[in-house]
Amino acid sequence: MEQSSGLMGVKRLHRRLLQAAWLWGLLTVQVHSCPDSCSKCSGPENDKCQECKAGWTLHNNTCVDIDECGTELGNCFVNSYCFNTEGSYECRGCDVACVGCMGSGPARCRKCASGYRLTGSKCLDIDECSDRVLACQGLDEICTNTEGSFRCDCAEGFIRKNSVCIRKQLPSVEEKGLFDDIQDEEVEVLQQMFFVVVLCALATLAAKGDLVYTSVFMGALAAMAGYWLSDRGDRLLDSFLKGR
Repeated sequence: MEQSSGLMGVKRLHRRLLQAAWLWGLLTVQVHSCPDSCSKCSGPENDKCQECKAGWTLHNNTCVDIDECGTELGNCFVNSYCFNTEGSYECRGCDVACVGCMGSGPARCRKCASGYRLTGSKCLDIDECSDRVLACQGLDEICTNTEGSFRCDCAEGFIRKNSVCIRKQLPSVEEKGLFDDIQDEEVEVLQQMFFVVVLCALATLAAKGDLVYTSVFMGALAAMAGYWLSDRGDRLLDSFLKGR
């Protein structure tokens, strides 16, 4: 039993020594961890760096960021500019108003793009619709300004066909005659006017004493009276039947 107790005590001591060694190693690593910019250091402080990571340079045992945009290292494509970051750089696109730039925004352009004009210190959009007398050549076109350009839209009631604005065709309808839309009352008035004109002409001829024209005039007058009386009679009868 004593031998067994001795073995248990040795195992506990061994376990505790392992735990202590592990904790000491962890603390040692944490104490001697270098700043992010250092690849080799003699302590955790920024001024204990011995070697720097890429994008940094050693100055008085401190790693200082390299501004690649101020050197030939920051080589960006056309119509983009260099933007410095911690330990590196980015190439960012120029403003749409620029052709080449030194930074962001329309005030950092090297040259204004087509459709833009240098106004003060910025490249601003040209309003072609007010700047040009005839931005749109067609008489039936309306100019609409866009960012850096403009477009020509057809006026209301017109559509574009073969690059020309033409009037919209209304839905095809059957051609109507001259008297297709005339009302019954209007027809009656026209008939009466026609008869009156004919009677006046016949009366003029009959006044000359010509028996033939006199006979025709009297016949036409009788026909006119008969038509008028029969029409009135039909209306009176129809009104009477409806009123019952």
